Amino acid sequence: MTDHLTDTELTAEDMMVSAAGHRLRARWLGPRGDQAPTLVFLHEGLGSIGQWRDFPSALATATGCGALIYDRYGYGGSDALPPPYERAVDFMHTEAREVLPAVLDEAGVRQAILVGHSDGGSIALLAAATLDTRIRGVISEAAHVFVEPESLASIEEAVIAYRAGDLREKLARYHGETVDSAFYGWANTWLRPEFEAFHIEGYLRAITCPVLAIQGEDDAYGTPAQLDMIRAAVGGPVDVMLIENCGHAPHVEAQERVLAAMTNFVRAVLMPIDDAPLAPGNDP
Repeated sequence: MTDHLTDTELTAEDMMVSAAGHRLRARWLGPRGDQAPTLVFLHEGLGSIGQWRDFPSALATATGCGALIYDRYGYGGSDALPPPYERAVDFMHTEAREVLPAVLDEAGVRQAILVGHSDGGSIALLAAATLDTRIRGVISEAAHVFVEPESLASIEEAVIAYRAGDLREKLARYHGETVDSAFYGWANTWLRPEFEAFHIEGYLRAITCPVLAIQGEDDAYGTPAQLDMIRAAVGGPVDVMLIENCGHAPHVEAQERVLAAMTNFVRAVLMPIDDAPLAPGNDP
């Protein structure tokens, strides 16, 4: 596994944005939304800006895009979810329909390719289903389109590791004082009996933009059936990529291969506008 994909250092700017009544920590890398299309990174259920490591910088450098990464409500440097740390069962729908559009508005993103991991992948797919014209394409990595027993069993194991092992300490390096908010907001919600009915196949049929769906063959939180449903249900062009000897985080465990695939996808999606770069006040 490669720890550093690129030696290029993009200009980074940390900022706070407001969305759905909460303050969210965000980070810009490279050109702003009025200068180039933007890769918008949506983290996993226990993720944060820092846990993406240098992958956003590597993909932005390879594609010439800017990158926007943010901590969702309850994570990292964003507002904390209050006790009892439980979200509504349709929280991913809310993130896609209300929060993400507000973040794009405030950050000035004009054209976006969403890059979502795990829960973030599901949110990216749901956002594309809203037909927001700013969304040019979606990369989903280990997305959940329905709940599987494997997912719930792995979350139950994570709860044990958080309470009795060192998982809380590891996550606190990224989430700080919001660590309990981040962990229990994820685990408590997924383990609610009502959440077993989570299923977004019907929404996928509304997606018309290109989709690249990636998953590790050994993903502890989902089986290849997730990819099968994405391929069958998405209304627009879709490519799937199942990576052998890889778990829940392909961009970490198979970095070079995933970077190459994502780079090719982004370039193909943006090819029609390569000869007409965005300028301020010149929305497509």
